[in-house]
Amino acid sequence: MEGGIAASSATIRNEMKLLEELELLSKTHSSSGRIPSMKGYRYYVDHLLSPVQAHPNEIQRIRQEFGQEFHEINDIIQQSAEILSSLTSYTALALGPDVNERRLTSFKIVPLNHRQVVAIIVTDKGNVENRVFTLPSHIRSEELEVMIRIINDRLIGEPLITVYHRLRTEIPIILHKYFQTTEGILDLFDRMLNHLFEEKIYVGGQMNLLDFEGSQDKVQFKSMYSFMKNPEELTQLLAPRNTMIQIKIGSELGHELLENMSLIQASYDIQGHGKGTIALLGPANMPYSKMFGLVDVFRRELAVTLADYYRILDSSSE
Repeated sequence: MEGGIAASSATIRNEMKLLEELELLSKTHSSSGRIPSMKGYRYYVDHLLSPVQAHPNEIQRIRQEFGQEFHEINDIIQQSAEILSSLTSYTALALGPDVNERRLTSFKIVPLNHRQVVAIIVTDKGNVENRVFTLPSHIRSEELEVMIRIINDRLIGEPLITVYHRLRTEIPIILHKYFQTTEGILDLFDRMLNHLFEEKIYVGGQMNLLDFEGSQDKVQFKSMYSFMKNPEELTQLLAPRNTMIQIKIGSELGHELLENMSLIQASYDIQGHGKGTIALLGPANMPYSKMFGLVDVFRRELAVTLADYYRILDSSSE
């Protein structure tokens, strides 16, 4: 009997050799010990993983962090990524509820100087966007007022999907009635409103990912740093949303920089307000049972926090 295992050392060696032949274990080099391969981790997740319940202290900490006062939905989503990253020391990714569920409720423009303005855009789901734009030199202040009036007359109160379609069909026709040339005007419309349809991903512990590959050379380190700063690439990591918790390992992540990483992704559903996503990106040898249980309870607490916020929004609008 070896180390509490009811088997001889020879039996253990034979079993280890068999697991290696099945490609469930691998060696980093000839004189090293065996470690699970990506295929081994996949087998464990699919057949052996047994979730461990989150510790009461962790649940209390999550609720405490979510118990603060939030001023808009994006603050909650951003904070969720920070909380999950802090709990795990991994990198957390968060997407809010689907953009198609929102309606445009307010659009304002505040001049900064003779060429720059701040566009303030609000949706009924509590999303607030503030962006600075430089106006084309040929657009006069009275023309800008016409633009604001068109948006408020034609687009306020409409679902974002309707706003999106009208920007490409009805609005260009209307602009031609007011402007001799719409050159620059349509582009300004697009730049002011199109970002509403972008899914904004929030990242917590962005640089934690750099800690998992101690042997990275300078070029690889720079590549990983650039990857973590690219919201489009980070968003592509996430699978389509559903109600299940999903785990992707190694090559399943679809990026060569992440071949030794794993992603645990969970969706949460806010009735009447769409689905969101929270995900954890870390090393392939992460403690899956613990992380699975933690992510599961985390998505539920996040859903409760968002549902409470939406309830306040709905009651204040009545």
